[in-house]
Amino acid sequence: MKKLFLSLSVLVGLVACNDKQDGYVLNGSISGDVEDGTQVFIRKINENNQPFDIDTTTVQNGKFSVTGTAESPDLIYVFIDKVQGYTPLVADNGTIELTAHKDSLNFAKVKGTVQNDIFFNYLDNSRTLSDKAMSIQKDLQEASMAGNEATIKSLQDEFGELQEEYKNFELQFIKDNPNGLISALLIDKALNGRIIESAEAQEMYDALTPEIKETVPGKQIAKSLTAAKAREEKGKSTAIGAVAPDFSGPTPEGGEISLKEAMGKVTIIDFWAAWCKPCRVENPNVVRVYNKYHEKGLNIIGVSLGRKEEDWKKAIADDKLTWNHISSLDYFDDAIAKLYNVDAIPATFILDENGVIIARNLRGPALEEKISELLD
Repeated sequence: MKKLFLSLSVLVGLVACNDKQDGYVLNGSISGDVEDGTQVFIRKINENNQPFDIDTTTVQNGKFSVTGTAESPDLIYVFIDKVQGYTPLVADNGTIELTAHKDSLNFAKVKGTVQNDIFFNYLDNSRTLSDKAMSIQKDLQEASMAGNEATIKSLQDEFGELQEEYKNFELQFIKDNPNGLISALLIDKALNGRIIESAEAQEMYDALTPEIKETVPGKQIAKSLTAAKAREEKGKSTAIGAVAPDFSGPTPEGGEISLKEAMGKVTIIDFWAAWCKPCRVENPNVVRVYNKYHEKGLNIIGVSLGRKEEDWKKAIADDKLTWNHISSLDYFDDAIAKLYNVDAIPATFILDENGVIIARNLRGPALEEKISELLD
């Protein structure tokens, strides 16, 4: 699964030009009894997502200082020897002030340049929403263990609304901050995560300032747009309004079933996997909708993109997925996933009685609202 909330540490990196200073000075202040001589490592992430050191210094009297160049946009990470966590910040021309306690390095305060101000504004708001999500997930787990169906339904609805709020927050942040490199990174994330189509991404990209377009993330958007437009062209066969291509595959019982055989008055094609956490979180909602509307004509065919037969069968039983299932156990090399241009899950397609695709990727309350509209 391509993750629904991505790690903040790899999500963002910003930079801007500053005519007043060539390069940056990073001054750090660390409280919490850090011994003099403790090493501080300044790191970047390479193309293979591996960290590497670009500078080192030491803590003296709870402080450290490093200098560097900011010829191109870079997200750098501050690590302290024998201290858990790290602080991501922007290698931005100017003087950057970092203040943190050794036990909460991930929550350091950073200020001093425009791009870091934009970055940490985003981070603060994003963390508030992430904290809400974690709280709901904890409550949902407790409600599931207690078997409290009413609470489960309420929390699932709340989580769905929060996901929508998070998406809208990020898209609005992009529009409000066209001069921030974070905006370029968020556009690329939304585009590759299928949160927005290429036309909307193009509009947001066009609104970015010239200097942000010339950054590495800015140039990456241009490449992602080209790929997205090609993908969308390829995906026209499974776009809303198209007749869903037929397919067939092996069932858990060792037989075979086709889409045509599994169809009802309304049909959901559900691409999922046992290893996909967002899929498993959404499954109780899908089960509830299926149980409510199956007798009225709702059918579901699940297409698993897992690798292990035992995990697939166990997840079906554990999550009480009583509809039709097929899988070639080929992960994202699955022929049906390729036919439907699916490279991220969960992914769903809703078909009418004629097999025409009428909606895609609806979850939470939106899924039930659509099925209710079709069958009530």
